[in-house]
Amino acid sequence: MSGRHIDVPFEADTFGSCPAVTEVLSRVGDKWSMQVVIRLGSGSLRFNELKRVVTGISQRMLTRTLRGLERDGLVSRTVTASVPPRVDYELTPLGHSLWNPVAVLSSWALANREQIHQAQERYDAQENNDNL
Repeated sequence: MSGRHIDVPFEADTFGSCPAVTEVLSRVGDKWSMQVVIRLGSGSLRFNELKRVVTGISQRMLTRTLRGLERDGLVSRTVTASVPPRVDYELTPLGHSLWNPVAVLSSWALANREQIHQAQERYDAQENNDNL
């Protein structure tokens, strides 16, 4: 065995191959979904408010992201009859239960971004040397 071999506990192996876990992780692992969940954690927002606070997202991608989160039961959409119609998005109880793990992961990413960047630079430099 190589020096990098790690014995994976049975539970981790089972979770990693479980379609339900993979499906949920693909949703929350999506960069736009995570940002929307984080932003909605502080309360409901209208579509254009979300578009302003989720930097870089297009209108089409925000629409797709919100629909996916709504389909998964993480976000609710409320339409209020007015001119123009008012549409608000907020986390459901299930979405609120996801907020804390997403916030913890976001905090971890911020706390470790420099180490990750340095590791990427070392890896890229080694790859460039190996290709010479």
